[in-house]
Amino acid sequence: MVIAAVEMAEEIILLDFWPSMFGMKVRIALTEKGLKYERREENLLNKSPLLLEMNPIHKKVPVLIHNGKPICESQIIVQYIDEVWKDKSPLLPSDPYERAKARFWADYIDKKVWERLHLLGGKLWRTKGEEQEAGKKEYIEYLKLLEEELGDKPYFGGENFGFVDLTLMPYFSWLHVFEIATKFSIEVECPKLITWSKRCMERESVSTSLPDHQKLYGFFLQLKKWHGIE
Repeated sequence: MVIAAVEMAEEIILLDFWPSMFGMKVRIALTEKGLKYERREENLLNKSPLLLEMNPIHKKVPVLIHNGKPICESQIIVQYIDEVWKDKSPLLPSDPYERAKARFWADYIDKKVWERLHLLGGKLWRTKGEEQEAGKKEYIEYLKLLEEELGDKPYFGGENFGFVDLTLMPYFSWLHVFEIATKFSIEVECPKLITWSKRCMERESVSTSLPDHQKLYGFFLQLKKWHGIE
């Protein structure tokens, strides 16, 4: 009875969509903690009753369901995971100041980097020439700020993989897609970030949580087709 109660307490379900950068982030966090969970793929054109029930406000993935209780928004989910399973591979620093810094940069990534990446995606498939080049240049400037913060450290938090790293890595999946689509190289502009991303990819939690680049590029081409863009 005690064993059954413990197993029931650890019931974890993730409502997800495979190309979602926000879903990737949660997958990395769960795997870093060594947690077993059930992942349920959502069709965002035909959302499941469970998704609509568990996230009635935004109706978006990812949603973590722990013991039947939903947690929404990826940053909140990752912090919840770190707090509940705090004895396994901590993702946020124990020092309050360092923890605040990590939250700042994760917030910067999810706001500024996501916003620019979204706009860059639009420019990549809707523009050419100088306008497209301007979009790429602008995005590189945001990445350079992150590279400056990384410095010569192995990870953003120092010696240990953590909150900022797992927040940024999913964006690199999509950046590889845009590199293929527009034939530009991030490594030329931000070599330290590329070295960092390769180091992160050596971690099982990252390599098993991020989709194959070619599969993601195929999805990108499908999106262009859906929007009537050749």
